[in-house]
Amino acid sequence: MSTINLENLYRLQGQLDDYIAKNHSITYSTTFTRRLLALLVELGELANETRVFKYWSNKPSSQKEVILAEFADGLHFLLSLGIPLQVDKFIYDLEPNDVDLSVQFIAVYKASLALDGGYTKDNYYLAMEKFLTLGVSLGLTVEEIVEAYLAKLKTNYKRQDTGY
Repeated sequence: MSTINLENLYRLQGQLDDYIAKNHSITYSTTFTRRLLALLVELGELANETRVFKYWSNKPSSQKEVILAEFADGLHFLLSLGIPLQVDKFIYDLEPNDVDLSVQFIAVYKASLALDGGYTKDNYYLAMEKFLTLGVSLGLTVEEIVEAYLAKLKTNYKRQDTGY
């Protein structure tokens, strides 16, 4: 079992969100639906790179670096969705799950979609737990997840500064 502490990542994500809000004159309340959709899209991109659902193909999943980058993209949006809720749960104990990965992806989708009808801390914590468990089930370590997030954070600031 491994443990991840997201407190610093929430702080960093909040700073990025503030930077983007100033650049684009947006707020959390005006972008909730787009943030949720972005999370779902990134989750789909992650699934596509892992290829876990492609029963008709023998092609292997993408390299771990690609999977980490897609996971980090999803984590950005999931963290961002937690900030307006003023989440106070930062530590998650993670253990890989032996449940079929396709089933785990669907569980993350369901938990994430529950936020649309019930934007609560409990629903949010469940979505985060399912997402992080999926990550370690994909073979990602806590250290790799944090490093990938920080690398993508730098990229996202560069994108803002260059009119992406």
